Amino acid sequence: MSTETYLDGRRAVVTGGGSGIGAACAAALAARGAHVVVADRDAEAAKRVAADVDGEAWVVDLADTAALDDLTLDADVLVNNAGIQRVSPIEEFDPDAFRLIQRIMLEAPFLLVRAALPGMYERGWGRIVNLSSVHGLVASPFKSAYVAAKHGLEGLSKVTALEGGPHGATSNCVNPGYVRTPLVEKQIADQARVHGIDESEVLEKVLLTESAIKRLTEPAEVGELVAWLAGPSARMVTGASWTVDGGWSAK
Repeated sequence: MSTETYLDGRRAVVTGGGSGIGAACAAALAARGAHVVVADRDAEAAKRVAADVDGEAWVVDLADTAALDDLTLDADVLVNNAGIQRVSPIEEFDPDAFRLIQRIMLEAPFLLVRAALPGMYERGWGRIVNLSSVHGLVASPFKSAYVAAKHGLEGLSKVTALEGGPHGATSNCVNPGYVRTPLVEKQIADQARVHGIDESEVLEKVLLTESAIKRLTEPAEVGELVAWLAGPSARMVTGASWTVDGGWSAK
């Protein structure tokens, strides 16, 4: 089977697919032959990326988790990527913002996995890739909600791997450090505020201080790993966490 088309006939759903890592995952999976469903709350972004990869758009607000309770999801490959960020000390953290992050980044992935697994089991084949983070493995100050959600996602992914393995469905996490995306760019002002530094100093003094390789990860580098995890060389890879963090978590 050609490595370029090993996902021919497969249907991939990528959440948060309208930009950044999600758009890169959509492109990498489409390049391997998958029909990609680009899921995003931003209708225009979802349609734009879907057009780029000859796929389809699914406009969905993953914060409305109750609407996902009875969902049936037709997906051979599910990439749980959608996420948001808030940077604030715990004592100042808005409780509603904490709850929102848990809904989008932990509860929604659970519901999407729940909706996709029956079809994967029936076909005897499935690939679930959860976009975690280095913050799914280690913590940083001022990110209580994000770190909590990512640690929860790691646990969900491992349970899915154990349950899905006998049915041909794998589940893994991909754990980037800071990636050149709108989500990271939006953090710069908040990071400057909580650390008491100028915005121009954030990249060197905050974002890359723990990384041995002093640059941001590119979205395409993450997308290529996601595509590999969906491919034939990764049949025995499940329940794992794959870091793309420039050595951050090696400490």
